[in-house]
Amino acid sequence: MTGETALSDDLGFAPGDLERYLKGRLPGFEGLERVERFSGGQSNPTFRIFGGRGSFVLRKKPGGEILPSAHAVEREFKVISALAETEVPVPKAYLLCEDPGVIGTPFYVMEHVEGRVFHDTAMPGLTPEERAAAYDSMNDVMAKLHMVDWRAVGLEGFGRAGGYFERQTKRWLKQLDLASTRDVSCHRRVGEWLMAHLPAEDETAVCHGDLRLGNLLFAPEEPRAVALLDWELSTLGHPLADVAFNCIAYHSTPDEYGGLLGLDIAALGIPGEESYLQAYYARTGRK
Repeated sequence: MTGETALSDDLGFAPGDLERYLKGRLPGFEGLERVERFSGGQSNPTFRIFGGRGSFVLRKKPGGEILPSAHAVEREFKVISALAETEVPVPKAYLLCEDPGVIGTPFYVMEHVEGRVFHDTAMPGLTPEERAAAYDSMNDVMAKLHMVDWRAVGLEGFGRAGGYFERQTKRWLKQLDLASTRDVSCHRRVGEWLMAHLPAEDETAVCHGDLRLGNLLFAPEEPRAVALLDWELSTLGHPLADVAFNCIAYHSTPDEYGGLLGLDIAALGIPGEESYLQAYYARTGRK
């Protein structure tokens, strides 16, 4: 190896095996100098690798037995590759390795984008003006994603077109039946209500599936989103599912999912839910 690899914890793979694979395949990579694992709760282990003229990010499936469709790094690679030429800010995807023999599981390598992640939706440390701009930037990214022509960018077959809410609700009810160890009749009533109130209008868009503030990377010195991350749950679905999930913060307290409920969001500079939604509708032409 070209340098001593920093191992702050067990990486779960041999750095030398990774180095041999990347040489000649990853543009700008000249040898592995250091590997750092990102902290946090990613279900797909994520690492920053240093080598050559810069650094890169590697995401891999976790080791051990996993469900066949879970932790699909291949799908992540496919969607960020497809979105590369759109207005949606995503890291550049460099290579996908589907051979588990290299580092134990399939993985992909993408561009390392400098930026800040805000896991707290109140965004402490920013001014009210900066918070307003950051929320507007998140809104803009979500709208741009849902306006992508998914057929034109090669994502036909990335998911089923139409019927998203019905499929999801039926799946949740089935999972509820399979996993229940106590009385969940109240949850089942929610599922029945959802099935009885499916929206009449149906449409299909690229959906992120986990579109929240903590999955956006903001520029180091300004409240502008520069990358949307963690595409593990992405699919073709109804865009308003992303919008509803994105608005959970307005309906939960800081102690539940890090929400905004109970905070003086006007003083913080954070838009109210209605004005936030109106901005999204204006950008996408929806009502």
